[in-house]
Amino acid sequence: MSTGKAAGAAIRTTSRFGSRGFGRRGAVALAMGGVLLLTAACNDDKTGGDNAGGDSTAAATAAAGGTAAPSGAQGTSGAPKTSAAVVAVSAKDGAQDVAPNGLAVSVSKGKLSSVEVTDKNGKPVEGAITPDGTGWKPAASLAVGMAYKVNAQAKDAEGLVAASTTTFTTLTPEKKVSTNDNIQDGATYGVGMIVSVEFTRDIKNKDAVAKAIAFETNNGTEVKGHWFGDRRLDFRPAEYWKPGTKATIKYRLKSVEVSPGVYGDVDKDEPFTIGRSMVSTADAKAHQMTIERDGKSTTVPVTLGADATPSWGGTMVIMSKEKVTRMNSQTVGLGGEYDIQDVPHAMRLTTSGTFVHGNYWANPAPFGKSNASHGCISMADEKGGSDASVAGKFFNDSMVGDVVKIVNTKEKPVSPSNGLGGWNVAWANW
Repeated sequence: MSTGKAAGAAIRTTSRFGSRGFGRRGAVALAMGGVLLLTAACNDDKTGGDNAGGDSTAAATAAAGGTAAPSGAQGTSGAPKTSAAVVAVSAKDGAQDVAPNGLAVSVSKGKLSSVEVTDKNGKPVEGAITPDGTGWKPAASLAVGMAYKVNAQAKDAEGLVAASTTTFTTLTPEKKVSTNDNIQDGATYGVGMIVSVEFTRDIKNKDAVAKAIAFETNNGTEVKGHWFGDRRLDFRPAEYWKPGTKATIKYRLKSVEVSPGVYGDVDKDEPFTIGRSMVSTADAKAHQMTIERDGKSTTVPVTLGADATPSWGGTMVIMSKEKVTRMNSQTVGLGGEYDIQDVPHAMRLTTSGTFVHGNYWANPAPFGKSNASHGCISMADEKGGSDASVAGKFFNDSMVGDVVKIVNTKEKPVSPSNGLGGWNVAWANW
């Protein structure tokens, strides 16, 4: 499959249910045919520079919920049909300072079949699709200074699905800075999980802010923070988390002057747990991926980035999971090569658009034989996504925070600010 290295999931205050500027290429939300196309294409626009030291928030939100597409979908006669339905979200992807009453979802040339809106903790927003199926609005105003994610699907008259994923942040009152991270209270994550904290304003007193965010663990694991730009602060241990670790993030920011005249807005605790260990290594030369899960090893055939669009090297972390997503080549500067609205079993690895995903359209199948994608790792699947397929089994066995490495690729290591790429920074420099 062709995928992109551009786009996220995780929360971002600039972008990501994810972050600002994760990608080394700025992820850009693109409206095509009236449908919001997010930067999630199976390929990274390699024209831009790394953004590890800049404002990591700007690229992330544009990336979270992106759409990408796999190998083999290059405008051939075998490409799947495109839905005529056009989904529109009033809050643009990556937008900040959205009015609390400024969210609405609509569709033309079709009817909405599903609208899910959640805040960064996964708490659903109540709302209802209109009787005629053309619109959706929340039942009440949204909270201020909060990151939200919108997943909307619609069907046209032929039953073809159009999907849209959008993330945005509501406005923050004057003289305060809101804090969003990629952790849900009480959730369980993989051993590679990096906690990424996003701020809605530039932070000047970085040392004071870092000290006001502490981690408490049940086994003494040391956790340290690293700044990417002025609005993103990532936390991780020296090595992967130990399975079963119970951790709590302790925010004590309300009394901290984060910038002249500006104070933090939150004092709260967020508990989470580290689950079993699962580390997967995709070999671009062998076209195989080895999965190490709690000491047991299995290998599956895959395809990675072709010579013209090689996959990033280095260590990445699963940021989000979507059973189906849309991938479009225009979001990563590849013109009209592909637009696949129902890519199955997609798991985001970078803000810039690298995914692990299922591929049902490649013919002949390249898995285990050659590299044919636009940068993603793809594996065999069926249209609609089969739980019995290689991709379906991997998807169901995976969780956010699992580690995915890519070796023997011609491309350089992924930027540490591109998604949750912080494991590519030595602990001494973290």
